[in-house]
Amino acid sequence: MFPRIATAAAALSLSLALSHPATAAVQPFPPAFKAQTIQAGDAALHVVTGGHGPAVVLLHGFGDTGAMWSPLAARLAASHTVVVPDLRGMGLSSHPAGGYDKWTQAGDVRAVLDKLGIDHAVVVGHDIGTMVAFAYASRYPDRTDRLVVMDAPVPGIPPWEQILRNPLLWHFSFGGPDAERLVAGRERIYLDRFWNEFAGDPKKVDEATRSYYAKLYARPGAMHSAFAQFLSFPKDAEVNQKVVANKLPMPVLAIGGAKSFGANEAVVMRNAATNVTEVVIPDAGHWLMEEAPEATMAAIQKFADGK
Repeated sequence: MFPRIATAAAALSLSLALSHPATAAVQPFPPAFKAQTIQAGDAALHVVTGGHGPAVVLLHGFGDTGAMWSPLAARLAASHTVVVPDLRGMGLSSHPAGGYDKWTQAGDVRAVLDKLGIDHAVVVGHDIGTMVAFAYASRYPDRTDRLVVMDAPVPGIPPWEQILRNPLLWHFSFGGPDAERLVAGRERIYLDRFWNEFAGDPKKVDEATRSYYAKLYARPGAMHSAFAQFLSFPKDAEVNQKVVANKLPMPVLAIGGAKSFGANEAVVMRNAATNVTEVVIPDAGHWLMEEAPEATMAAIQKFADGK
């Protein structure tokens, strides 16, 4: 979860029906899409796939699950094979004891693609998904056609140390047994903090959407795994500081919300990649797919199509 860093820096079942219950506001995946479980090492990942053509992988972040991508998946399916996993420990995926560093999770994504018979893909990430997408592109550059990163810093990539000094990011080190006890039964209250403070317009993250995701994050083990994503940042930073010596060669699209990370998304990526295109979504905060879906999807689709 990433607040308005631009300002601060300048200053459950495997079925689609159960994945998107009728009471939820999230848009269901198209009926032709398939939900399945794919084993990736010690993690059993919930994965939704559909469409035909060159592959696009969509990676969610904290406060969401793969369900956040359903409108984009429907849009891309006419010309792309779309792969939407829930990250390990999140959504409808299992909750392994470890492996929440992003390098390991890049391996999870590769295991999913291998199982599906997909050799290379465009990889898109938002929030924590940005960090996993970056790790994937670093680990498998020859199998990453293009990379899209959205409204999140990357551990270890400048200006990471400056970003860590932002007091709004206290949650980066929030975790452990006591933190889990404090949040248990109060998952909705905890998540509301992110949906309210990091949105350009909190009303864009509506009540039904909040309720849907809060119930998933209240599942046994879910918040423990979510906290583990953040507590792995020091390890992620250590790995990224080594791999960044070889900048990413593939085209990169860096998208930021104007009221959140903004143009800093491209600033980060220019420190790690050779070919970066910058897009800032006007009036949007961190929750780009909820706050400005049309502008966000148009930018991703254009880039995924190689335009």
